[in-house]
Amino acid sequence: MFRRRFVRLMTLATAGGLAPLEAAARGATNIVVFRVAGFSCITCAAGLDTMLREQKGVASSESTYPEGAVTVAFDPKQITEQAIVAFINGLGFTVEGKHPG
Repeated sequence: MFRRRFVRLMTLATAGGLAPLEAAARGATNIVVFRVAGFSCITCAAGLDTMLREQKGVASSESTYPEGAVTVAFDPKQITEQAIVAFINGLGFTVEGKHPG
C-alpha cells in the first residue's frame, strides 16, 4: 500500500520543474544530510530526490540506497530544515536525525 501511494506521488512530480532552477539562481546556502529509514529499493531514493527537488527553495537532493543518507541543498529563506523533515516523513519515510559528518 505504501509503495503504491509513493509511486503515485512520485509520478505526479515532474523532474523538469522550475523550483530547483529558482533556488539555484538565488543561491542555496544550506546543506544538510539526514539519516532516513524506509528505503526498500533504489527507486525510493530516486523518487524522494525527484519530489524534494520540486519543493520551493530546494536546489538539490541526493539520496543513497541502501545507506539511507539524503543530502539536501536549500535556501533557508524559502524552506526550513523542519519543513524538509516534515515533507520526507509525510511521504512515509522516517528521518532519524542528521547524518554524522
